[in-house]
Amino acid sequence: MSIRHGLLALLERGQMYGYQLRAAFEESTGSTWPLNIGQVYTTLARLERDGLVRPLPENESGQRPYEITDTGRADLALWFATPISRGDRPRDELAIKLALALTTPGVDVRAVVQNQRTATMRALQEYTRLKYSSDKPEDLPWRLVLDAMIFQAEAEVRWLDHCETSLVRHRPPPARPVEHPEAVDRAGDEARR
Repeated sequence: MSIRHGLLALLERGQMYGYQLRAAFEESTGSTWPLNIGQVYTTLARLERDGLVRPLPENESGQRPYEITDTGRADLALWFATPISRGDRPRDELAIKLALALTTPGVDVRAVVQNQRTATMRALQEYTRLKYSSDKPEDLPWRLVLDAMIFQAEAEVRWLDHCETSLVRHRPPPARPVEHPEAVDRAGDEARR
């Protein structure tokens, strides 16, 4: 999810200032995506520059709320209507890490896989615990986020199992040290004596 569209969606609910947007964003995602207040204000500045939001006069507390514009609503509607493609998602750091581990001398790839599996299983247990910690209807948005995280963790564990199986099947056994020919000749001479 882009922060840009997340903030637009929150502003569609009504006017908000930076700290309200941050709190609403974290509440909507069940605090699974912590948002830095600096990111909120930087994104608001870009949204204002692009004509998607407009600042309102400061309130009595000195906070400046923002509201979504018609252009912002159109951009948000397009975002909701457009599927997310696999190419739009960040690179998979774990896949890159394992590919590099396979080609980097001295790396115990099986240990890399096992360490990741352990961490992913811990995360999976925590997500599951959080999911069942509340059944209130207003918690549905963050439970759906947790479901997505659970499914991703489960898929990662399956992929790690596949990686481990592939390592066993395709990884050649460690090479035996090659003895120098003179050493072989000497060993043969000693055996004949």
